[in-house]
Formats: sequence, structure tokens, C-alpha cells
Amino acid sequence: MSRVGNKPIAISDKVKVAVNGDLVNVEGPKGKLELAFPAGVSIKVEGSEVLVERDSDSREHRCLHGTFRSLINNMIIGVSEGYTKELEIIGVGFRAKIAGKNIDLSIGRSHPVLHPIPEGLNVSIDGNTKIKVEGIDKQLVGQFSAEVRAYYKPEPYKGKGIRYVGEYVRRKAGKSVGK
Repeated sequence: MSRVGNKPIAISDKVKVAVNGDLVNVEGPKGKLELAFPAGVSIKVEGSEVLVERDSDSREHRCLHGTFRSLINNMIIGVSEGYTKELEIIGVGFRAKIAGKNIDLSIGRSHPVLHPIPEGLNVSIDGNTKIKVEGIDKQLVGQFSAEVRAYYKPEPYKGKGIRYVGEYVRRKAGKSVGK
């Protein structure tokens, strides 16, 4: 019994959900999202709720049941409120800027790092060191943020690198001089 999958998803007044064949379309004030769901999972819109049901109790269908309920819930939240991730760059001389449709990272390498900004994301930079990623697709916002962070993960000795705002980096002691 999937506890997550059995919960109905509430739809606010400003969001429209439509099921067309094996596609779920969600439209709200911030935009539109579309998701294809597999066989074995059925989705119904009843009044102001979305119900996700599975066809059988096979292992695969049980796994998909809760997953697709969560994906549809994330889509509804995305088109009504949106998602935001904030990153900060720590290090002397490290900075970022927007260069056309790319984010330009100067992070101590011999060359600038250019990373393309996907369609549907709004990236802004505050004070050369704070990066704010906004969008309606939770997976796209998280993936882009993780890719940018992966260029220079925070290191444990000096704490330099790209980290999420509020992320705790466990510090290590450096070399000690022994006598």
C-alpha cells in the first residue's frame, strides 16, 4: 500500500489539470508543464483533486504509483508558486556573471567556465557571488544547480567553492607541525 500514492492532490483555483491519453497537462499562472505517465498508472481529475491509481499490486506498479503522484504534485506547485535554488561562491577572486545564454564562472581555473542556461530557467546573479536559479520545473532547477555546484564543490580545508545557501561544510584541520 503506497501511503504517498493514495493521497489525493489538491488543485488550487488558478491551476488547470487535464489528462489526455497518457499525458498530464498542468497549466497555471507561471506556465505550462507536461508529463507522460506509463501503463499501469491511471490518473483521474475529480473536482478540485487529482487521484493517482495503479492497475495492479505488482512491484513495478507499486513503485510508479507514489513516484508519479509526487511528480504531478511538484508540477502543480511549480506552475502556481515556482521553485528557487540559491548558490553562493566562496573564494578570493571567485565570481560569476551572465554572458548571453550562459553563466560565466571564474573559479580559479586558467579559463572561464561557461555553462549554458536551459530554456525555462531564470538565473540571476547578485554581487558577483550569489546565484539565484528560478523556474517552474523542480527537476530542471535542481539539475542545473547541481551541475553548477559540481564545477567546484566546497572543499573541507578552506571552505572554498560553490555551495547552496545554508549548506553546512564540515571543516577539517590542516597540517600540524609536530615536534
